[in-house]
Amino acid sequence: MSIVEPAAGEPRRPHGPRDPGDAWVVAADGTKYWGRYGAAGLLAVDEARGVLLQKRVGWSHFGGTWGIPGGALHQNEAPAQGAMRESQEEAGVPDGSVRPLLTSVFDLGIWSYTTLVAVVEKSFEPVIADPESVALEWVPTAEVAQHELHPGFASSWPMLQSVMNVRPVVVVDVANVMGATPNGWWKDRAGAANRVLDSLAELARSGVAASALQVGGTRWFAPVIAVLEGEARAASDPAGITVARASGSGDDEIVAIVEAEAARPGAIVHVVTSDRGLRERVVALGAVTHGVRWLNEAARD
Repeated sequence: MSIVEPAAGEPRRPHGPRDPGDAWVVAADGTKYWGRYGAAGLLAVDEARGVLLQKRVGWSHFGGTWGIPGGALHQNEAPAQGAMRESQEEAGVPDGSVRPLLTSVFDLGIWSYTTLVAVVEKSFEPVIADPESVALEWVPTAEVAQHELHPGFASSWPMLQSVMNVRPVVVVDVANVMGATPNGWWKDRAGAANRVLDSLAELARSGVAASALQVGGTRWFAPVIAVLEGEARAASDPAGITVARASGSGDDEIVAIVEAEAARPGAIVHVVTSDRGLRERVVALGAVTHGVRWLNEAARD
C-alpha cells in the first residue's frame, strides 16, 4: 500500500485547505482508493421518492457514473459522521432531515468504505453544493439499476436494496436481564435497572451488530425499548432509548409492545428475555427471541 496525493483537477475540499485525508490509497496491484482514512457516503431513503443519487463529474474517479454523495474521511472522523458531512457538502442534506438506519462496511484492510443508510424524516430537495456533482436526483428504487452506476455502488446495491425497508426493533425484559447476574440487584432494583438501561443506551448509540439481527449490513441503529416493572420503574430515562414502565405485569406490557411494533411495515421485533413463558407468547406474535447473553453478541464489533 502507498499514499498518493491528488493530481491537479482531482477532488479537494470545497473550502479551505486540503484535508490530510484527501489522498489516494494505492494497493499492491495498483488499484487506487480515495481517502487516506477510508471513505463514506449517505444512501438517503425516501419512502415516497426513492433514493438520492449523485451523478459524478467527468474528472472524478469513475466520472459520469451514478452513486451516492460521499468522500474521504477526515482523520479520527467516525464513518457515519463523515457520511453526513460529505452529503451536506455535496448535496445540501439538511441537519435533522434523516434518521440513521444502518451502516454497511466494505473493508479491504488497507482501505474501507462505509455506506450509511438513513431514512428521510423531513423532506428536502438536494442542492449541488460543490463541483463534484453533475446532477442529484431522487430515483425510484426499481429504476436505480437502469442507471450507469459507480462500480462500488453497483456491487453493494443488491444487498442495500434488500435491507433498506427492514425495520428491526429490540424489546428488552429488563427484570430478566437484571436477574441473570447475581450482583445483589435485589437490594437496589432501581439502581440495577439504571445500569442495564445505561448499557442499552450505549448499544443504541453504537448500533446493533447485523449478525445478531441476522440481516445484511454491518451495524443497525435499531430502536431499543426497555420494559421496567415493580420497584425498577423508579430508574431514570437515558437518552437514545425508550423506557416503558409497566403498570402491572412486565410480561403483559412486553406482549402489548410486541403486538404494536409487529404491525409496523417491515418490522422485525427482537425480544430479549430468558423467560420461557414470555418467549412463547411473543413468538406467537411473530417476534424473534434471544436470551440475555445475546446482548453481548449485539454489541460486538
